[in-house]
Amino acid sequence: MADSPSHPTEPSKVLEHHDVHQEKDLKGFDVYSTESMEEAPSQESERVIRGAEDITNLIISDEDNPELPALTFRFWVLGIGLATFGSVLSEIYFWKPQNAMVSALFQLIISYVLGNAMHYTMPHTGIWRHLNPGPFNIKEHTCITIMASTASTTANAIGIIATLDLFYGVTLNPGAAIFQTFASQLIGYGFAGLLRTLLVWPTYALFPNQLPSISLLQSMHFGGLLNRKKMRYFWIVFWAIFCWEIIPTWIFPLLTAFSVICLADNGRSALVRNLFGAGSSNEGLGLLSFSFDWTLITQAYPLYWPLQTQVSSWIGLGFGYALMIGCYYGDVFQGYSRGLPFMSTALFSGNGSSYDQSAILGPNNQLDPAKYAEVGPPFMTTTYAVSLLMTYASMGSAFSHIFLWHWKQLWEAFKGFNFLKSGQDFDDVHFQRMKVYKEVPQWWYGSIFIVSLGLAIGMAYVGVNTLPWWSIFVFTVIAFVVAVILGFIYAVTGFQIPTGGFVQVIAAYVHPHQPVQNMYAKLYGYNTGYQTLYMLSDLKLGQYAKVPPRATFTAQVSGTILGAIFNYVLYKSIVDAHRVDLINPIGTRIWSGWNSQEINSAAITWGALSAELYGPGKTYFQIPLGLLYGFLAPFLLYTMHCLFPKQRIWSYLNMPIIFTYLSWLPYSVNGMWWPGLFIGLYTQWWVRTRKPRWYNKYNYLTSAALDGGSSIIYFILNFAVFGASGNAISFPTWWGNPDPNVMSVDHCMASNFS
Repeated sequence: MADSPSHPTEPSKVLEHHDVHQEKDLKGFDVYSTESMEEAPSQESERVIRGAEDITNLIISDEDNPELPALTFRFWVLGIGLATFGSVLSEIYFWKPQNAMVSALFQLIISYVLGNAMHYTMPHTGIWRHLNPGPFNIKEHTCITIMASTASTTANAIGIIATLDLFYGVTLNPGAAIFQTFASQLIGYGFAGLLRTLLVWPTYALFPNQLPSISLLQSMHFGGLLNRKKMRYFWIVFWAIFCWEIIPTWIFPLLTAFSVICLADNGRSALVRNLFGAGSSNEGLGLLSFSFDWTLITQAYPLYWPLQTQVSSWIGLGFGYALMIGCYYGDVFQGYSRGLPFMSTALFSGNGSSYDQSAILGPNNQLDPAKYAEVGPPFMTTTYAVSLLMTYASMGSAFSHIFLWHWKQLWEAFKGFNFLKSGQDFDDVHFQRMKVYKEVPQWWYGSIFIVSLGLAIGMAYVGVNTLPWWSIFVFTVIAFVVAVILGFIYAVTGFQIPTGGFVQVIAAYVHPHQPVQNMYAKLYGYNTGYQTLYMLSDLKLGQYAKVPPRATFTAQVSGTILGAIFNYVLYKSIVDAHRVDLINPIGTRIWSGWNSQEINSAAITWGALSAELYGPGKTYFQIPLGLLYGFLAPFLLYTMHCLFPKQRIWSYLNMPIIFTYLSWLPYSVNGMWWPGLFIGLYTQWWVRTRKPRWYNKYNYLTSAALDGGSSIIYFILNFAVFGASGNAISFPTWWGNPDPNVMSVDHCMASNFS
C-alpha cells in the first residue's frame, strides 16, 4: 500500500499517539478501544462508546411493551412476500461478479413502508381488528425482517447443486434438492438454539452487524421529536443514495473503480492492470482504486465494524498487495503460474486453457487414475493458490486465538454441559427484559436438529449418492465445533472467518478421490456451522427488539423454508439462461460463475486430487500447511502480550482477521477497500471520539439509510437494465462507460491484453 495515511500499519499508529483504553468484554477482543478523549461528559449522549456494555446500555434502548402482538396478519403477508423477494435477489447476487449480499436493512425499510400502508388502508373495526391490530409495531416489524433476511442468504446447498449441474452434468430431482437445502440449514438452526447461553444472551455477544438494524427499528417505532428528526435525516440520506447509485452502476461505471493510474496507463501495462485494476471481474487487486458505489463500499463494513476489526483487516490487505504481486512475479509455483490468468478461481491446464475435469473422472464422478495419468494435473492461478494458503492460516489461527484468549468462557460454557441447561441468568439489561416472555425450550431445537439430521441422511441416497450415513454424523459433529469457534469471533467482532477448507482437508482423507462427497462433507461439516452464525445473529436482534422468543423461532424457520424453495427456482432459471457465461473462467461484467467455480475447484483439488496436488513434494504442498502456520501465529502475539502487558498493541491485533484479509484480494472486484479505509477511520475513530453525540444518534442510522437505498435501486436496475429478467439494456458507451469488448470500465485492461 502507499504512503501515509494509507500505509497498512498507519491505522495502528493511532496506538502510539492516543491513549488506548482496554475496557474489554472478552479478553483479546477490544471492541471499541482506541480513544483520545478524557473522561466522558456527564450527559449520556456525549459519552464515548468504549465497549459492548456501553453500546448495550446507551445506544440500544431497553424500552418494551409486552402487550404488542408479533405474529400478526401483517407479519405473515409481508414476511412471506419479502422472504420470497429476498431469496430471489440473493440468488441473482450469487451469479454476479460483485460479491454482494441482500442487506437485512433492505427488507427492514420496505416492510416499514408496507406495514404502515396496511395499517392505514385496512379497516380496523369489527372482525378487521384481528387483521389490523393497531399501529404497525416494532415486534412484528422485527419478525418480518428476521423472516426475510433468513430467506435472503443464498443456501450453500444450492451452490453445490448448481455446481453439480454446471460442471458434473448431474441434475438433482427438485424435491431432493430442496429437502437437502432444508436439512443443511435447519441443522444449523438446531445448533443456534443450543448455543444461546454462550453466544446470544450474554452482553459480550454484541453482534455489531445488527447495530444498524436495531438502531433503525427503534428510531422508526419509538416516538418523540428526536426520532422524527432522525427519521427525516434517514429519508434524506436514503433518497440521496437511491438517486446516486444509478450513476456508478449504470451510467458512469468508471466510478465503481476510479484509478488515476489506470486512466494514465489506459490498458497498456500488464503490471498496472494486475496491481491497480479493479473494474471488472477477476481484473486486478485494486491498489489505490476508489469506488463511489455504495453497494461495493458497504462490503468493507466501514460504518459499524469495530475499529479494532477494521485495523486488522487493513493490515491484512496492505500486506496482501505485496504478497500477491510478489508471488505471481516471483513464479513461486514451479514455472506454471505466469502462463495462467492473474486472477481466477477456476482450474487450468498447463497451457493456460480450462481444465477438462470430466476427462479424469470415471463412473460416479470418482477419479480414474489411468485417465489422470494421461491428462495430467490441474493448476490454479498464483493469486488463488496464495489466497488458499492464507485462508488455511486464518482457520488455524481462529482455533488457537479462541483457546488462548477465551478458554475461561469456553470452560464455563461446556463444563458440565452448562450450555444445555435451562433457567440460566445473565446480567444483561435486554436479557432481563425478555424474562416476561416464554422461552423456546431446548427440546424444540433438539427436535429440529434430529429431524433435519434424519432428512439429510435420507436425501443422501436420493438421485446421486453424496455421503454415507456415518459420514454425515461425523461432519455434523465437526460443524458444531466450527460453530462454537466462529460464533465467538462473529458475536464479538462481527467478523466471519471461512473455515470450509479445513473441513475439506479432513474430507479428503475420509473420502479420497471423491469430489462430490467432498462437497457434501463441506456442506454438513462447515456450511451448517456457518448457517448457525446467521441464526444466532437474528436471535440477538430478537433480544434487542424484545420479540417473544417463540415468535423469533417461527420467523426463522418459515424464512428458511421459503428461501430454500425460491433459491432453487432462481438457480434453475439463471443457469439455464447464462450457462456459457457462468462456466467461463473470467466471466462478464454482468454475470459470473466465480462462486460456483470456487466450489468446484476446491472439490476437484481436495476431493479428487488431494494426494496428487497437496502431498509432500507436490506443487501445492504448502497450502494445507497454512493450518499449522496460522495455528502458531497467535502464540506470538499472546506471548508478547504476556511479556509486555502494558503494550496493548499485542491484544489489539487479531491474527484470524489479518490472515483472512491477506487472502481476500484475488476475488471478484476490488474497488471498495480504499474508500472503506477512509470512511472507517473517519467514523470509527475521529467521529466516535470527537463527535460522540452525533455518532451515538446517527452513525448506525446512516449505515441503514445507505444500505437500504442502494439495495433497492440495485434490485430495480438488475431487472430493468442488467438482464435478470431477460435481455440487458446497456447504457450508450462513452469514456465513463467504455465498450466491454474494447476496454474495462476502469481503463486498466484493453481487449487485446495478453
